[in-house]
Amino acid sequence: MARKEFTYRGKTLPELKQMSLKEFGELCGTRAKRSLNRGFNQKILKRIEGLQGKDNPKPIRTHKRDLIVIPQMIGLTFMVYRGNEFVRIDVKPKMLGHYIGEFALSRKKLAHGKAGIGATKSSTAITAK
Repeated sequence: MARKEFTYRGKTLPELKQMSLKEFGELCGTRAKRSLNRGFNQKILKRIEGLQGKDNPKPIRTHKRDLIVIPQMIGLTFMVYRGNEFVRIDVKPKMLGHYIGEFALSRKKLAHGKAGIGATKSSTAITAK
């Protein structure tokens, strides 16, 4: 059985890579569209263009969690800061139009346990490690 080709809002990956940021912004949601129209981070854009076509490029380390995943980022690796460490993120086509910070969670999962003897009810919230 043939594999289904990836499309984003009716456009194939090669078509998306040929688009300008403004044209890609028209396909995104309102907030992402506004961010792309206001300008993409030029420093990171130069680093992305410099890594295109290289075999096994070094990950791009960044604190900018509000970067929108654009077609030129597909296949690259980013190290996104999550408050205490950098998290490795391999950019895949399904991530297009999302913010890169969505894939590097910055909060721990909360688990509820049993309160000890003499403890208050609020002490049942335990952060998982």
